[in-house]
Amino acid sequence: MIGKDILFQLSVRSVRLHLLRSVLAALGIVIGVVAIAAMGMMGANMTLSVTEDLSKMANILVVRAYTGGGGGFMGPGGGGSQGGGSSQGSDEEMITEDQFRDIEGIAARYGTVYFVHSQSDTIEIGDSWGRATIFGLDPAVIPDILELADGEYPKSTTSVVIGPRLVQRFGLKLGSKLDIGDSDEGTTTTVRVVGILSERGMTMDLNTDSAIIGSEKLYTGIYGEEGEYDQVTIAVDDLDQVATVKEEILTQLNKKKEEVTVQDSSRMLETITSTLGTLTSFVMAIAGISLMVAAVSIFNVMMMSVTERVREIGILRSIGTQRSDVRRMFLYEASILGLVGGGIGAVMSLVIGYVVVLGMVGTTEFFFAGESLWYIPFAVAVGVIICIVSGVYPAWQASNLDPIEALRAE
Repeated sequence: MIGKDILFQLSVRSVRLHLLRSVLAALGIVIGVVAIAAMGMMGANMTLSVTEDLSKMANILVVRAYTGGGGGFMGPGGGGSQGGGSSQGSDEEMITEDQFRDIEGIAARYGTVYFVHSQSDTIEIGDSWGRATIFGLDPAVIPDILELADGEYPKSTTSVVIGPRLVQRFGLKLGSKLDIGDSDEGTTTTVRVVGILSERGMTMDLNTDSAIIGSEKLYTGIYGEEGEYDQVTIAVDDLDQVATVKEEILTQLNKKKEEVTVQDSSRMLETITSTLGTLTSFVMAIAGISLMVAAVSIFNVMMMSVTERVREIGILRSIGTQRSDVRRMFLYEASILGLVGGGIGAVMSLVIGYVVVLGMVGTTEFFFAGESLWYIPFAVAVGVIICIVSGVYPAWQASNLDPIEALRAE
């Protein structure tokens, strides 16, 4: 048993004799462990939180007409170079009715397939005005893809549902009337609000928080474009089948020439989680500097211990103690400092890490998840290893002292 090892007992005795110095050295390890664990847990909780939010839309495929150009991607109404939510006055290619039927025939068995009309236009509410994205959808699909906070879904060509930000900006409520279009040009359409949508935030399919959603007939009655769609969206039931659906659409529709492009929202999830992982590693590396400082402190303590125990080392060597035993004695001492500092740091990491995660991420829902808590033993292991490595040279120097010279030391 290591507890009965005389060399281990001598190491414990040395720590006790120089308790204040040992505590200060261990404190450096405590700070380093807490810093690494807290930063790691913060990054893990941020990644898990973002992943959960984005995974809700990771099963979305967006099909658009091929234009031959590149560009960023956001859902309609999001302001992306392709999905800015406005086709007015542009020569953008549109998805045709025949293409939509082909896509529906391929993907309907995998999930929900629906077309999207979108247009950015002026809206007027009394004396107030602004701009909003107008969506035209199949009325039968709207209840399946959009969640209401209040009211009901549109049942006529003059009723619409609106996003929560429009409610805040213009003070709209159920029953409110608004005009779509510019009254100065004499082309407006009056609609009535029958429902208010729940907040969705940024999504890959429809950015509805500042939008007006009505039936396809309402949209085509205002803008035309009958049988032409800005995009076709597929909400795949099984996330594992997203790649299959994408491949089938591209294979079938682009058989002779490039007709459509398919954007896979799961790639955005991979990119974001990868970026968060890189940021977490970078922050942890910065926190690890405190452990480097602690390593210097441990090294200094161990060198002082060797200097103060020269005669003790000389006696041990003169009675037949092997050099390897002397090295082990000092490595025991370094390990004790590392284990004590790491243990205290582990306990403090739970408390401080919880506060950091709550303050920086805003939720502790994932704090006790395995991906989060594993940073505690990881930080402790790093701290202990650094302590032992810091004690290697002092231990080696102690074991190589000449016994005769060591006995002569004052």
